[in-house]
Amino acid sequence: QVQLVESGGGLVQAGESLRLSCAASGSIVSINAMGWYRQAPGSERELVSIITSGGITNYAEPVKGRFTVSRENLNTVYLQMNSLKPEDTAVYYCVARTPSKPSGYWGQGTQVTVSS
Repeated sequence: QVQLVESGGGLVQAGESLRLSCAASGSIVSINAMGWYRQAPGSERELVSIITSGGITNYAEPVKGRFTVSRENLNTVYLQMNSLKPEDTAVYYCVARTPSKPSGYWGQGTQVTVSS
């Protein structure tokens, strides 16, 4: 079992930055990838970015060049979000994947709101 706690969301204006953090606890040695999804009102949850235990990253097209995912030790993942746009407004969820649970463990979500 892995437990995840996100922090760092908030309300910002377009063009500003935010950094999200996600701390994992429990069976962290089994985690092979961590990352972020988001869900806007009326929309499906979508991938934002993933980083593997080997440091390989993947980004959704809308955030490439603006967001950066990083991982510290085995249990913390960050999402640096720059040049935020109103369309980035969503609840952001942290995910941690393990071999036994490829669908991942999920955090409770943190709200990011970008005003124009």
